[in-house]
Amino acid sequence: MCLNDWRPVALTPIVSKCFERLIRDYISTLVPKTLDHHQFAYRENRSTEDAISTVLHNTLTHLENENSYVRILFIDYSSAFNTIIPSRLVTKLSSLGFPPDLCNLILDFLSNRRQVVRMGSITSAPLTVSTGAPQGCVLSPLLYSLYTYDCTPLHSSNLIIKYADDTTVVGLIRGDNELLYREEVENLVQWCQDNNLSLNVAKTKELVVDFRKRKRAELTPLMIQGNAVERVSSFKFLGINITNNLTWDLHTTGIVGKAQQRLFHLRCLRKFGMGPNVLCAFYRGTIESVLTGAITSWYGNCTTNSRRAIQRVVKTAQKICGGELVPIADLYQERCKKKAQRIVKDPSHPNSNLFQRLPSGKRYCSLRAKTCRLRDSFFHQAIRLLNSR
Repeated sequence: MCLNDWRPVALTPIVSKCFERLIRDYISTLVPKTLDHHQFAYRENRSTEDAISTVLHNTLTHLENENSYVRILFIDYSSAFNTIIPSRLVTKLSSLGFPPDLCNLILDFLSNRRQVVRMGSITSAPLTVSTGAPQGCVLSPLLYSLYTYDCTPLHSSNLIIKYADDTTVVGLIRGDNELLYREEVENLVQWCQDNNLSLNVAKTKELVVDFRKRKRAELTPLMIQGNAVERVSSFKFLGINITNNLTWDLHTTGIVGKAQQRLFHLRCLRKFGMGPNVLCAFYRGTIESVLTGAITSWYGNCTTNSRRAIQRVVKTAQKICGGELVPIADLYQERCKKKAQRIVKDPSHPNSNLFQRLPSGKRYCSLRAKTCRLRDSFFHQAIRLLNSR
């Protein structure tokens, strides 16, 4: 047990939390829409699905090129929110054009905070803290995303996808030339040092997606701060299990198993005499939500067997509820359309350029794809659904 294991929690009064929400909403109106397109957290019309779909689309599109592969680095930070330096944050906010009064308010809010640790009846001596953002604070996530807005790729052949403190480096490599990718990682490590962020190399993982028939004997391990990054065959990225062959059997098996466990509670509710309306509401909140998590990013590439396994859970739940439940395939198409329509209406969305209208203005240009993996991905499916209206 060490001091880093203790994290301060913002036990502020209700009035203070309401004030923080007002400040947060005001800050959100000042953030330029063109700022850091690939930060998908705490921004309107952005979600984990957008982040996942962006990684998958760029990966699959790049793999259509000859002699190409992709290295995806999943960065892990140690206590990211606790390492924010208020003075540096305020300097960045000033460079974005934030009013001086607001910058001073944030500086005062994060500096000279007094905290104690209570264990039962024992209370520690107070300690003054001037680094980091309080855990549980309404403002902390937004301030962190603004603190990291200048963490952007050095080369166009790489992507840095961020969702709060989840940072992913996507290296699009051709012809075994990894120089730009390795430079990108070195630049990110230096950026972390300059901004007081601590990389946890032990928990940082790398996934290599390589479909080439003729591969080099072995890819050189990636080194960070003198330590080799572990290469994995699968990784849970924003709640989705991504594998190095970009199949979804591992993910669908996991969510089907989790959903089947919750069917037990649905049966218990029926035994207690709950009506169909209550049972259906419970199903949508606890089972359907598991089966459809980030569904637009992965369902289109599922195998037939995986789709049948998911739908079997729905059919079982339907028998228990005694009411009609929407098939997962229908939910997928509906959500694809809605998400595509929101992207089309948002020019600041990083993927809005994929939805280009034909000269007639009635339909959208189809995206080129050589493989089924790319044709069945979200953006290709979404354009086909929009054109079928």
